[in-house]
Amino acid sequence: MRAAQVGKLDGPSAIEIVEIPEPEVYPGGVLIDVHAAGIAFPDVLMTRGLYQMKPGLPFVVGGEVAGVVRAAPEGSALRPGDRVAALTMLGNGVAEVAVAPEQAVFALPDNISLEAGAGILFNDLTVHFCLTTRGRLAEGETVLVHGAAGGVGTSTLRMARALGAGRVIAVVSTEAKAQVAKANGATDVVLTEGWLAAVKELTEGRGVDIVLDPVGGDRFTDSIRVLASGGRLLVVGFTAGEIPTVKVNRLLLKNVEVVGAAWGEWVMTHPTYLAEQWAQVAPLLASGAIAAPEPVLYPLEQTAEAVAALDNRTATGKVVIQLR
Repeated sequence: MRAAQVGKLDGPSAIEIVEIPEPEVYPGGVLIDVHAAGIAFPDVLMTRGLYQMKPGLPFVVGGEVAGVVRAAPEGSALRPGDRVAALTMLGNGVAEVAVAPEQAVFALPDNISLEAGAGILFNDLTVHFCLTTRGRLAEGETVLVHGAAGGVGTSTLRMARALGAGRVIAVVSTEAKAQVAKANGATDVVLTEGWLAAVKELTEGRGVDIVLDPVGGDRFTDSIRVLASGGRLLVVGFTAGEIPTVKVNRLLLKNVEVVGAAWGEWVMTHPTYLAEQWAQVAPLLASGAIAAPEPVLYPLEQTAEAVAALDNRTATGKVVIQLR
């Protein structure tokens, strides 16, 4: 089979398309003919050996797929021919055939294409975890998201209203990205330059209830300043590169919180959580309450360029590789 493989830790440019044997099915694994595979920021870090989990070389990039079941364990509710989205977790996704643990394989609603399905699990379930389990989003609250034109950002815009938010404010760096944010459901959009003052004006000085921040960097302190009394700043990642620090006296001023939101760690330590999430998210996708993502599609041969688009922050929306 063809796959996108990293043979040396030189960044996205090291990804090569190679022919390798199809994977062996382990006990409890589901064999999937992959039609599309999602790319996320951990893939960028893994190509440089900077992610906390470091697969041995060589490895296949990508941790989420959508495709058709070829074989499932005896007694499984899954059947050959089922359309599914699945998490291979880290690696082994951008390949024509993949194996995923049965508990991380989910039947796709009929209204979700396989290309869109490859863009759902990693980002949408991360956002669902952030806003519900960690952010405790209450009906009518205001959510602000940084990097709003990226994968996590557009997922937040698509999902927040369905999960109860009354207002969703997008922070983006360019007018072109502002259009992406509006198309994905932002109620308000502000540019990165002067964003704090703009949001204060939008909210008549009150601030916001939740900031979802996958960016980090130098805007972190202002993200605390923009919180309303009792607000929560959700730390999701650091695509800006710099890991910020916080002076905890700032948390006292308005009884605000800085909350870690590491979905992958939660899934690993709460074995039933994935199924619980999908039971909540799938009906919202099926009904259209949460719109399906409109991913940016790349052919398999351009996987290196796709990962690089996340690395240099030119990507808008969810990046997905087409394999069939």
